[in-house]
Amino acid sequence: MKRKDFLQLSSMGIGALMIPDFLSGNPVDPSQFLNEGVERSVKKSLADLALNTAKSKGASYADVRIGRYLQQNISTRENRVQNIANTESYGIGIRVIVNGTWGFAATSEVTEVSVIKCAQSAAAIARANAKLQREPVRLAYQQGFGEKTWKTPIEINSFEIPVKDKIDLLMKVNSDAMKAGAGFIGSSLSFVNEQKYFASTDGSYIDQDIHRLWPTFTVTVVDKQTGKFKTRDALSAPMGMGYEYLAGKPSEKIKGPNDLIFYRNSYDMVEDAVQAAKQAKEKHTAKSVQPGKYDLVLDPNHLGLTIHESIGHPLELDRVLGYEANYAGTSFATLDKWKSGKFNFGSNIVNIVADRTQPHFLNTVAYDDEGVPGKEWELIRNGTLVNYQATRDQVHMLGQKQSHGCCHADSWNSAQFQRMPNVSLRAGKEKLNVHDMIKNVENGIYILGRGSYSIDQQRYNFQFGGQVFYEIKNGKITGMLDDVAYQSNTQQFWNSCAQICDKDDYRSFGSFYDGKGQPSQVSAVSHGSSTSRFNNVNVINTNSSKNI
Repeated sequence: MKRKDFLQLSSMGIGALMIPDFLSGNPVDPSQFLNEGVERSVKKSLADLALNTAKSKGASYADVRIGRYLQQNISTRENRVQNIANTESYGIGIRVIVNGTWGFAATSEVTEVSVIKCAQSAAAIARANAKLQREPVRLAYQQGFGEKTWKTPIEINSFEIPVKDKIDLLMKVNSDAMKAGAGFIGSSLSFVNEQKYFASTDGSYIDQDIHRLWPTFTVTVVDKQTGKFKTRDALSAPMGMGYEYLAGKPSEKIKGPNDLIFYRNSYDMVEDAVQAAKQAKEKHTAKSVQPGKYDLVLDPNHLGLTIHESIGHPLELDRVLGYEANYAGTSFATLDKWKSGKFNFGSNIVNIVADRTQPHFLNTVAYDDEGVPGKEWELIRNGTLVNYQATRDQVHMLGQKQSHGCCHADSWNSAQFQRMPNVSLRAGKEKLNVHDMIKNVENGIYILGRGSYSIDQQRYNFQFGGQVFYEIKNGKITGMLDDVAYQSNTQQFWNSCAQICDKDDYRSFGSFYDGKGQPSQVSAVSHGSSTSRFNNVNVINTNSSKNI
């Protein structure tokens, strides 16, 4: 490369890096959240201006995202409020293809003049990038849909609930947990509303209003004699719902073994905090696990993380191709395994689907950030690897003609790229609940909740902990265990899957903060499953002194 070309490209790269990070937003009065924002007709006019400018600068394709992101986070500890943050972020991102190469630019000044400059910058960046492009972008065909709207189906807009009422709930959570034995408790509520307008030269103008919430806490119980601490986190799941999720509807409760209570599409935060305090207290007298081979009964609130790390990530096509190697590793599930059509990923009862369609899941939308409709597709069928997750510019590498609809950006100032959709284990077909599953276990451990974990750069060898562990002997829970973690590799683990409870036990696990990319972005994602049994898995004792 000539020195002049290097300096030109470097200066453009530096300019892109200097774009402010507005993801966290600017502080605003919470009443601002009830403002509907910019009228749709204005957004369409600005989008058309951006698209026409991009085409005039040589773009063969262009898309525009006008985003308004509202966030509220309330955190407390014991009897006091620690933080209340209300933020709003608003701007426009423009992506183009010029000379077969992507270019992207963004601005927080959403005016006609700024939009024109932004579109021109995106085209200039694409033209400069083309000097380094080895192969032109091949974009799968996507029909335009004209004007479309979609909103997360909610009953109660979380932002309509006064801050005082939310604080009252958290104070009740903390107070009742303390009465039940907690020495310390931190609790929080997080709410998100993404107002995303997408337009493209394909002819789509899509307006989406997305809502999510996440209630959570950590309870700590101290043994005053030993000074040791034991904790238990909330068994909640972040959801694509409104404030109705916190209603704690009895009809949505599932009664588990050992008087445990689980929640689906509804959550009683106070009840779970009291249960957490009692379990954290019980941990102090729990027996330390004896290392060895056990049958594991894994609750959905635990299994979701294992699905995420050992299936969701390794089946991202950009990771398979090595595009993510520098930041987060590659994948053992290479293309040759998929092409063989015979790669045994798991036992024949393991069926994994990717989707953006399941009600109340975090990654459920009508259209992705490329204007592709949300859908469901198979990743693993009867234990065999059958597909990956791919975007419009990737599917041709799989010999496929349609995008999977899993392109996403976490903000208007972030370029969209391939992100994990909801990835879920299908429920078992035969009638089976967790009580009956445990009856058939002679020597096992029942695991609930997300704990610490580690997994290698190819998403193959791993170790997972949890929140609560119960010993199973001869079909019965005999008491709580402590210091538990299991080790395996992805293929061995999923081939040990022996039973899956039916759809009546199906629940979700999720996170707001799945990280990926450089510069890094986060996305919200859910994983559904029913309680599942895995036979003969290696369990270790995480207390190093016990292993000496």
